[in-house]
Amino acid sequence: MAVGLPMKTTYANGDVYSASDVNDITGTVNLVGQTNNFYAGKNKIINGNYYFNQRNFTSTTTTGTYMFDRWITAIGGDGTSTYTAQTFTPGTAPVSGYESQSYQRIVTTGQTNASVATITYQPIEDVRTFAGQTVTYSFWAKASSGTPKIALSYDQNFGTGGSADVTAYISQVTLSTSWARYSVSFAVPSISGKTIGSTPGWLGILLWVSAGSSSNTITNSLGIQTNTFDLWGHQLEAGSTATAFQTATGTIQGELAACMRYYQTSLPPTSSTHSLLTCQVVNAQNTQYTSGMRFAVPMRVAPTVTIFSRNNNSGKMSSIATGADVTGTSQAANIGVSQIWGFQSVSVGLTAGVGYEVSFNASAEI
Repeated sequence: MAVGLPMKTTYANGDVYSASDVNDITGTVNLVGQTNNFYAGKNKIINGNYYFNQRNFTSTTTTGTYMFDRWITAIGGDGTSTYTAQTFTPGTAPVSGYESQSYQRIVTTGQTNASVATITYQPIEDVRTFAGQTVTYSFWAKASSGTPKIALSYDQNFGTGGSADVTAYISQVTLSTSWARYSVSFAVPSISGKTIGSTPGWLGILLWVSAGSSSNTITNSLGIQTNTFDLWGHQLEAGSTATAFQTATGTIQGELAACMRYYQTSLPPTSSTHSLLTCQVVNAQNTQYTSGMRFAVPMRVAPTVTIFSRNNNSGKMSSIATGADVTGTSQAANIGVSQIWGFQSVSVGLTAGVGYEVSFNASAEI
């Protein structure tokens, strides 16, 4: 027999699934889209709470550097922009009942010229994301002093060989010295008439904490700001209302898998010593290759792989027997989205039957 689902907790209509039940957006049936909803997939920002830090990021002043998983710096002009990983003291996270562990800090100093830019953002895979829809971007932030502003802009990138980027100013928010949640709603442009390149491009929401006059149009004259900015809890979702924060996948293991689509490493997140994959030369006729390995999850594209020896030397393998690095340059070979088929010593042959050790970083970032 068919089993019916109760439509309301009051059973007001004698358990009959009526039209008014279906259209009751405040009832127990239609919770999706309401203020306190929690469901995986609504947030297109991966690692919005900075939980995962596979690169063991601590601090950087360099533009184009990935920090926490999926987050990247963009810096221009003079002065110094310092991005650091910070740890919440237990009980001080900005959301009651949500004990997060990390947040991002940006410190700006000594900036003066027109080309100054200090930005943090995440490129969201595929320019088709939310195209033609109204969306809301929300995040928590605070400053060390005063009431500085953060300007938000968007960037639609159409991939290799695609249409020119579409960029525009969204809004500004004014911070205080206490954690608060900010949200802005805007319409993502349609991609009608655009050409998507050989790669699907990306959508980015850029958070500007300092900007010289060259960026006045896209930041609404934000200006150069010297301050300390703390950020956490980013969410991009459909609609004109910021709903309760939810990570992209809703689970810790799911979020890690989502991060690993773009970056994987055998480096332990709390150690500078590389964990080592044990490899064995498998072909006595050609002693250049050792056995390969499969990635924990398939990656976005075949990644760029850098290998390390047990002595933390880039482009090297080391002998299990002696611990010494192989003399020649070493590299990963025959790399796919799901595995590395082998590790290769380029200029010096390996010894058949001997074990070698290697560790790796694999990046398929956008």
